[in-house]
Amino acid sequence: MAEKKLKRNPLPKGARRRRKPVGASTGLAAGELQAAASPGAVAELHRLIEADGGKVLSAYRDPYGGQWLVQAALPIDLVEPTPYQRNLSDTHVRKLEGVIGKIGRFLDPIIAVRIAKPNHAAKYWTPNGNHRLSAMRTLGAKSIVAIVVPEAAAAYQILALNTEKAHNLREKALEVIRMYKELAHLDEATEEQCALEFEEPAFITLGLCYEDRPRFSGGAYHPVLKRVEEFLKKSLQDSLVIRQRRAGTLLELDDQIVKQVEALKAKGLTSPYLKSFVVARVNPIRFRPKDAPPLSFDDALDRMTQAAAKFNPDKIKMDDLAKSGGVSDEAE
Repeated sequence: MAEKKLKRNPLPKGARRRRKPVGASTGLAAGELQAAASPGAVAELHRLIEADGGKVLSAYRDPYGGQWLVQAALPIDLVEPTPYQRNLSDTHVRKLEGVIGKIGRFLDPIIAVRIAKPNHAAKYWTPNGNHRLSAMRTLGAKSIVAIVVPEAAAAYQILALNTEKAHNLREKALEVIRMYKELAHLDEATEEQCALEFEEPAFITLGLCYEDRPRFSGGAYHPVLKRVEEFLKKSLQDSLVIRQRRAGTLLELDDQIVKQVEALKAKGLTSPYLKSFVVARVNPIRFRPKDAPPLSFDDALDRMTQAAAKFNPDKIKMDDLAKSGGVSDEAE
């Protein structure tokens, strides 16, 4: 008689099962992290850090990928955030100041890369650690411990590296567009080649919108943009022109959406989801058949603009709002 398979207990709603570890181990054993002599580039970084007034504490290979890293104490005055990072959260910095000051220890090294500029002293950019850096500065620290990555390109992998505080949509989009403009001046890379750094093509267009309108409710449009945006195959400089045009189109649509939201409010309808409700009503992808060809950005925004112009607030009832959800207009 065949054995009965044990049934798994159902997970609570919204919960996800933890991934199982891979069958075979990978990476380096603890004793292998410093077993080999460091390559020339790492030895040169060691020399430069100490010439800058820092102190190398160790050089080792990371246990997963085997890439070389240098742990060092850096003069705090030489360390600064990457120029395209999100703004500091004062609340988060104050919390870090309190915790570090209370325990009297700095236990979480920042990530840094050495940036050498002609006719200027070298700087150390941190794509992951700006809040800790600010807290240490306020506390009067003279130096800060960092894991220095030999490859300067790591500074542009900011969304992948920055885990010290969760990003909201506005912060992500603004970081991406600041980084985008910086990279556009450096080489002829395409958006497609920078997919890891930018994470989502929608962040580029939304970032331009947030630069123009800091209180823009990008969360209402993000689900649509994720479906119609793709990384462009043109150079970043050429693509930026296209992105600026797309951002202008999206802001023009937003102007129409805002008018319809105000008309709903004038009727006495109130909800933190009013804008998301109107955007959902004019979303051409919402009921589009799965086998239909995908819409381009221009097609989708044209249809949304036409639908927004035809939207009739008088036909909307409170029950319609109650049935809808979405992103709160103030959630960002």
